[in-house]
Amino acid sequence: MLSYFKKMTRKSIDCAVKILGKFSVGRYIETAIISSAMSKVVEIKHENLTFKFVAPNPLCNWRYKTFSIKEPETLEWIDSIDPKSVLWDIGANIGLYSIYAAMKKDCRVWAFEPSVFNLETLARNIYMNNLVDQICIVPMPLSDSLCSSRMQLTTTEWGGALSTFGQKFGWDGNKIQKIFEFHTIGISMEDAVNNLLIPIPDYIKMDVDGLEHFILRGGMNMLKKTKEILIEVNDDFHEQAEQTHALLSSAGLIMREKRHAVDMEYSAEGKNCFNQIWSRPVDSSY
Repeated sequence: MLSYFKKMTRKSIDCAVKILGKFSVGRYIETAIISSAMSKVVEIKHENLTFKFVAPNPLCNWRYKTFSIKEPETLEWIDSIDPKSVLWDIGANIGLYSIYAAMKKDCRVWAFEPSVFNLETLARNIYMNNLVDQICIVPMPLSDSLCSSRMQLTTTEWGGALSTFGQKFGWDGNKIQKIFEFHTIGISMEDAVNNLLIPIPDYIKMDVDGLEHFILRGGMNMLKKTKEILIEVNDDFHEQAEQTHALLSSAGLIMREKRHAVDMEYSAEGKNCFNQIWSRPVDSSY
């Protein structure tokens, strides 16, 4: 019943937009609605920090409200990294963890986010928190090599996730249920360093919904110089889990922890998804 109601509501809105678009006053109203959505700002607090974020839709608002509880292990990991270090946030979405790292640890952050629907919100959030000089947006997908391919998305909402680049599967290894796609350029981590002159990261946070092992494959030389990586892995997606383990091990890193929020234990989809933390041994020769 709820899905039917949502479908009918969407059809009614689409119809109203088409009608309004035929008249100048209608186009003005349409523009005002979009502008109003992007002007809504929420303020959240975590420990002794205060953040400002744009909240154009319920999904973004949910991300802000659950900031302190959704992935406590990610926040704790950021709390533990060295101040003023270089962090790559691969799969930055609308920037919550990029902004937290920049504010809490004074990190220089490279925020990799290819979704055209998330980029505006990401940029606005960075600007509103006065972090333009600390956070650099890289608006292209990472892959195992320099290539052009299709970016496939399961949603066009601001703050949406579960997309893929150059592959046909999603976070669980099954065929992705795309509703939108576009053709774009993808680069490897090595390309980002060698061709875009982005600094080698001290730390990496990676959450790219199933493509983690492809991205790692394109950055092996660089990974041998990285201190730690926090990476989301779905244990039920065996190809991703096994290759991720093999690649990070061959880079000289050791998995010291894997966790997820307590709420994930009650999620049929997310029960076996974990944020793994891989560290370089103190006596490593790399």
